[in-house]
Amino acid sequence: MHFEILVEDQSGKKALDILIPMIIGTDHTFIVHFYKGIGRIPRDLRGASDPGKRILLDQLPRLLRGYGNTFSSYPVDYQAAVIVVCDLDDKCLKAFRHELRQILSTCNPAPQTYFCLAIEEGEAWFLGDFNAIRKDYPRTKNDILASYHQDSICGTWETLADAVYPGGARKLMAQGWQAIGTEKSKWAEEISPCMDVANNHSRSFAYFRDRLLSLVGKME
Repeated sequence: MHFEILVEDQSGKKALDILIPMIIGTDHTFIVHFYKGIGRIPRDLRGASDPGKRILLDQLPRLLRGYGNTFSSYPVDYQAAVIVVCDLDDKCLKAFRHELRQILSTCNPAPQTYFCLAIEEGEAWFLGDFNAIRKDYPRTKNDILASYHQDSICGTWETLADAVYPGGARKLMAQGWQAIGTEKSKWAEEISPCMDVANNHSRSFAYFRDRLLSLVGKME
């Protein structure tokens, strides 16, 4: 099976490029496309903004229409799906899922599409595996990890920074958003390979993992 994976930033791509083969093996194909931020769903659901800006939700209606047209031309025995991975942030989960599905309802033909939301942020998936964090960061502050509630809206990347970054989130924030982005990419590259994908306490990661496995299972 082939997967087109859409993520909102480069650190998400780096993590998924590592994690997806760990989940589904190497018999299937995938491409992870990263964007420069999440943006917002267009009110008219048309997604007519400048494609060059590469903002995920702004472009999502146009992207899904394009995938629908492309997938409809594939041979019947060639299965493909779009997986949209983005952060929930402080949005209402139920309302946001409804908005995303509304986009899909405007596509004719509609591609096989699934929406996987990291709750609250992508770093929640790393925090679902404390052992992976400790393997790569032996000086991890275990009291910070112990205070974290899985998939909670609490400032997820800041929690991870407080646990592993010298000086914590406050020191990292003082260096600006570019430094934060660089550190997030570093976490993705270093923690992801250490993760046990079959045993992750983040429910949102488990949903993503199990969705991939169920789709692959249909082909086996």
